[in-house]
Amino acid sequence: MPTSTNSGDAAADVSPARHREPTAENIRELVYAFYDRVRADALLGPVFDAVLRGRWDDHLPKMCVFWGSLVLGDKRYRGNVQQAHQPLEGIEPRHFSRWLHLFLDTVCDRYEPAAAVRFMEPALRIAQSLQLSRFGWNYAIPPEQQALLDRIAPRRPRDDLPHDKPGRDPFPVKIIGGSKAPDVDSTEER
Repeated sequence: MPTSTNSGDAAADVSPARHREPTAENIRELVYAFYDRVRADALLGPVFDAVLRGRWDDHLPKMCVFWGSLVLGDKRYRGNVQQAHQPLEGIEPRHFSRWLHLFLDTVCDRYEPAAAVRFMEPALRIAQSLQLSRFGWNYAIPPEQQALLDRIAPRRPRDDLPHDKPGRDPFPVKIIGGSKAPDVDSTEER
């Protein structure tokens, strides 16, 4: 990052260097910075505060362990992501899109691109899983989330399209256990 060499410009725009590799320490910094943004966000803040009011001091360290397990392979996280998110009332697709945008921006502010991808791939898988369980297998991704996916996920041909017409999977990760059969119950446990 360029820095000012003029001693009179000490307060010039100097961004902190981004991390090349995730560590437990910088994951903690990421989690706390991200949830500061969530709490200040007009859409997400009220949803999170309604559930976590008075419990943020317990939740944030748990999120540090969670992200450490996904990104660093730390095996200490014990929890069920689906179960933890099921009781949340009033969650709509726009909440997922906003969460992903805030998370992506926070990650990109703090990590070099190769390290940022290590966070975004699990974030997209988690969002995909939560959205499918909440909205069903026929869920159509909203345009603002599609724009986010276009920003970070590589395009790849879909198996159900002719190979001369490239397409995009609605999620960058293949759905395991999904079926195209119309008689499959979307509530069936997979």
